[in-house]
Amino acid sequence: MKVVEQIKHPIFLEMELFEKKFQNSMSSKVALLNRITHYIVNRKGKQMRPMFVFLTAKMVSGGEVNERTFRGASVIELIHTATLVHDDVVDDSNKRRGFFSINALWKNKIAVLVGDYLLSKGLLLSIDNEDFDLLKIISVAVREMSEGELLQIEKARRLDITEEVYYEIIRQKTATLIAACCSLGACSVAPEDKDTVEKMRKFGELIGMAFQIKDDLFDYTDDAIGKPTGIDIKEQKMTLPLIYALNSCSPKEKSWVINSVKNHNKDKKRVKEVIQFVKDKKGLQYAEEKMIAFQQEALALIQNFPSSPYKEALTLMVNYVIERKK
Repeated sequence: MKVVEQIKHPIFLEMELFEKKFQNSMSSKVALLNRITHYIVNRKGKQMRPMFVFLTAKMVSGGEVNERTFRGASVIELIHTATLVHDDVVDDSNKRRGFFSINALWKNKIAVLVGDYLLSKGLLLSIDNEDFDLLKIISVAVREMSEGELLQIEKARRLDITEEVYYEIIRQKTATLIAACCSLGACSVAPEDKDTVEKMRKFGELIGMAFQIKDDLFDYTDDAIGKPTGIDIKEQKMTLPLIYALNSCSPKEKSWVINSVKNHNKDKKRVKEVIQFVKDKKGLQYAEEKMIAFQQEALALIQNFPSSPYKEALTLMVNYVIERKK
């Protein structure tokens, strides 16, 4: 059995039912919108985020989920999809998971409006059912994701990102959504248990940090992962291996790297040289150690929960995040 199927196994029925509910949550009276959302639903990814919601809820409650759990999973997937649609417009990207992006097929204006529609659908799903505690978790995540993106853009112009700023960017950009999934799962079944909700939020945040560092490491490998090697350097993104290498080299080397990233990022030979430089400075080794530290910290947070298939699946998920090949 594939790892993702193993993780899904204890929540198989919930995921089946979730797909139906999620499709319904997108429906509209506008035919164009339905055509686009149908296209989105049929090209879904692994659905890691709803999986986090259900597994957390079931681990915390001893196997129970309720309608709030399904709504939480739907909201998070609606918001996540909205951000992906908007990201493709911002990045001027024509492909998403190997398929044409919404902006490539229907142009930017429609893509932005579809993203807005999905966002409002998500928020209304919570408001209509008076899930105000869930709505707060989601709204904080949306705010933080926007701040993280803008912080990255602001810092990328000068390429002066410190390790602390880098962690803040990835915490907001990537980790905050996975943190929201886990706190939503806990809050949907145990709203009064604030400590557990907070513990699961922290658990999700740590996994998100490890997940993003893994993504950074892909930039330095030749594996076929659908993300070309050196793409972060070409896009002038400061990743952890690069930040570490810049902090442990001579001023002359530093100015060469910064000049390469700023002015020669389309030069394949130069990009290869930068990748080799980062490897020589043990940037990959350092990033990997940090990633494992985040993973271990996350696992420590759930060790006191009673043994269950859901806890096992979550542990598997945490390990999958840092062992995945794409």
